This record gives sequence, C-alpha cells and structure tokens, in this order.
Amino acid sequence: GQQRLLQVLKIGEEFGEAAQAVIGATGTNPRKGTSHTWDDVTAEVCDVIVTSMVTLHRLGVPDPAAVFTEHLKQAAARTFAAREA
Repeated sequence: GQQRLLQVLKIGEEFGEAAQAVIGATGTNPRKGTSHTWDDVTAEVCDVIVTSMVTLHRLGVPDPAAVFTEHLKQAAARTFAAREA
C-alpha cells in the first residue's frame, strides 16, 4: 500500500519540477531570472507522463497503455461534445 502511495506522490514531484521549469522559462523568480528554456519545460512534462505511466503499471494495471488510450478517447469525446454544445 505504501509503495503505491509513494509512486502516486512521485507524479506530484515531477509536476513540481515542470512548474519550476515554467517559472524558470518565464523568468518570474526574481532571484534566478530566466533559468530554463521551453525545451526544459517540454522535457519535464514528458517526465510527468512517463512517471504517470509507470505509476499505472505499479498500481497493477495489466495494460497501462490500453487503459490510457481508452481514457484519452473518452476525454476527447467529452471535449468534442462540449464544443458542439
């Protein structure tokens, strides 16, 4: 149980790194200025995605890619339906 919890929290850590990269890319930290590029942000967001997929696997999801694909289809359907409304 604790390993699952820690793996989910790891997603939050990776998100924090992505947020730090955004702050660095926009230069909004007065102490550091511009410390990152938008390529850094992209890399950090990719790390969030990878960590999330690993988390699905470690939660015991038999086919994380299939579960994600189905979830993505449903999210896209909701988005398209909202646009048509």
